[in-house]
Amino acid sequence: MLDEPRIAFYQRTIDRWIPSREASILVVGGGDNDRDVFRSLGFRNVTISNVASALARADCEPFETIALDAEKLDLPNGAYDYTVVHAVLHHCASPHAALLELYRVAGKAVIFFESRDSLTMRILGALGLSYVYEYPAVITNDCKAGGVRDTEIPNFIYRWTEREVEKTISCFAPYAKHRFDYAQGNTYEVRGGWSLKSLGIQLLIPFYKAFVWLFPGQQNMFAVRITKPSLPADLQPWLVMHDGRVAFNREWAAAHASVGARSSE
Repeated sequence: MLDEPRIAFYQRTIDRWIPSREASILVVGGGDNDRDVFRSLGFRNVTISNVASALARADCEPFETIALDAEKLDLPNGAYDYTVVHAVLHHCASPHAALLELYRVAGKAVIFFESRDSLTMRILGALGLSYVYEYPAVITNDCKAGGVRDTEIPNFIYRWTEREVEKTISCFAPYAKHRFDYAQGNTYEVRGGWSLKSLGIQLLIPFYKAFVWLFPGQQNMFAVRITKPSLPADLQPWLVMHDGRVAFNREWAAAHASVGARSSE
C-alpha cells in the first residue's frame, strides 16, 4: 500500500516534517492509510479520529481512536503537537473552517494534504479528465457515504493554492508571523478503464511528466505545513505582550504617527 504514489508522498512528507517519533499527533478523518503510514514510520503517540464512531480501536493498533467532526473539534487549544489531515478537507462543507480548527488544536504545526488548484488541474477538469465532484467515492461506498461530510452527496473537490493558505491563516491569527512550508508531488491516474479516452491519456503522460518537471507547481499532489508562531518572538512588530495578552505597541505607534495621520485624511 505504501508504494502507491499518493501514500508514498504522504509517508515521505510526514517523515521529513515531523522529526520526533514521540510527538503527540492527531490525525483527522483518518483510516487505514493513515494508520499504515504512521505505524511504518515508528510513531507512537498518535490518535486517529473520524466522524464515524465505528472506527475500531483494534483496527488502528497501537494508536488511540476518537470520533471527531473536523469542522468542530471538541478539543482544547494546542491539545496535540501536530494535527494532520490527508485528502479530507475537500470532503468538508467548509474546508477553511476545518483547517482553522486543525490550526487551533495544534501546538506546533498543522500538516495537510490536498490537491493544488493549478491551471493544469482546471484544464483537466474542464476536459473531463479529472473529477470536479467526487462521485466515484460515493459509488464505491454503495451510494450511501463517501461524499461531503461522509454523506451520499458527492463533494466538490476543493483545491488549494499557497496564497489561499496564507491568507486564511493570516486572517485567523493576524497577530503573528507564520512559517509556511510546501511540498509537491504527482500521480498519474487513468480514469475510465481502457477506453479510447484513457488510451489517449496514457500517450500524453510522458509530455505531462516533462511539463510538471519544468513547472513543479502544476503537479497534482500538494502538502502544506503551517508552523505555529512562538510568542513573543513572532509577534507582528506593531504588537507586544502586555500582562499576558497581545496589545498594540505604543512605542511603535509613536514612531509611526505619520502613518495614522495619512490614513485619517
